[in-house]
Amino acid sequence: MAAMKLWTKQVFAISRADIGVVQGRGLCPFFEHPQLGNSKTMNSTYGTDVIRAVPGIGGLGARHSRDLNCQMADVTKSSVTFEYEGQGEHVLSAGCPVLQPTRIVHREIRHSDVPELIEITSPATFTMQEEDAR
Repeated sequence: MAAMKLWTKQVFAISRADIGVVQGRGLCPFFEHPQLGNSKTMNSTYGTDVIRAVPGIGGLGARHSRDLNCQMADVTKSSVTFEYEGQGEHVLSAGCPVLQPTRIVHREIRHSDVPELIEITSPATFTMQEEDAR
């Protein structure tokens, strides 16, 4: 009997967090985004990033939104304070995931010395839209 193939639209992939770092981009220059490279293995349906603070750069972020099907972030180290449209400020600490609805206006208010987050998005590629204060 032939072996059954478990994955039909994915490939096995391991990423190293110290390879492929994108330093402070766009509206969030105080974060670096080591690209995990998983978007290519998942046909760009999903993207995954490890997000870390750039040492020495604190930040009050610009208000922005993203047009996504899904955006989930989970703080894995330290803490970050975000402001969400209609929800106010929230301190997210290690083990505190957040599901951000599409197009919700948000920004970072502050972060501790060495925060780290894992972010999962769908699709993998998206644009951030700067928003006016509301």
